[in-house]
Amino acid sequence: MDYRPKGVCSQQIHFDIIDNKVRNVSFVGGCNGNLQGISRLIDGMDVDEAISRIEGIRCGFKATSCPDQLAQALKQAAGK
Repeated sequence: MDYRPKGVCSQQIHFDIIDNKVRNVSFVGGCNGNLQGISRLIDGMDVDEAISRIEGIRCGFKATSCPDQLAQALKQAAGK
């Protein structure tokens, strides 16, 4: 799935959900090193577990963050 995040530096998030597991997460734009780390950490994680761990994270004074936007994308993809 491709998701266009809102309110953050990254411009696009790509991921797959296979057997309710998060796979192949990649970001276009944003803080490259941090986003690679997040992508690797949640690869293979259960969708609900990933959402619960990253939802609500804020970036500085922003109301959201790239991880929070990934959680929103996962929720949308999983119909939650």
